Amino acid sequence: MKQTKRWGMAASLMICGIAAVCFSMTSCKETKGQEENALTEVRSTEMFRTSQSWDGVELPDYLQGRPELVSVKYEIPAGQKLGWHHHPVMNYGILVQGELTIISEDGTEKTLHEGEAVVEMVGTVHHGENRGTKPVVLYMFYSSQKDMPLSVPHPEIPLE
Repeated sequence: MKQTKRWGMAASLMICGIAAVCFSMTSCKETKGQEENALTEVRSTEMFRTSQSWDGVELPDYLQGRPELVSVKYEIPAGQKLGWHHHPVMNYGILVQGELTIISEDGTEKTLHEGEAVVEMVGTVHHGENRGTKPVVLYMFYSSQKDMPLSVPHPEIPLE
């Protein structure tokens, strides 16, 4: 019962984190120009509700023990490729700027566009590429544990 409550709390905190990013994205858009209507009330838009990663694979069960929630802002220059890696923990995020293509080792691809949310693969080797013309800004949220890596690099796999 204690584990269920802890992970329920972890999930709630992660949802709050993603909601904060969504709220800040809306607020930033509001101040950019007159072309958008002024927001007059709080708006809540569910980005996703799933138990699968973007490639359709079921997510693993929660880890046992005390959770450690981690939020990371990634900034990826135009034309940059990330190295091959896998995630040992569940994570998801929102692309707030640019366009990011995620490629699994088997060649499956998903391209994220500005404002889209993604649930990352767990345990599957993949990498990301910014094929666009402007930098990518990506906020990711990880459900981890103390001293556990967020990703594990695979430098033995060459990038093409």
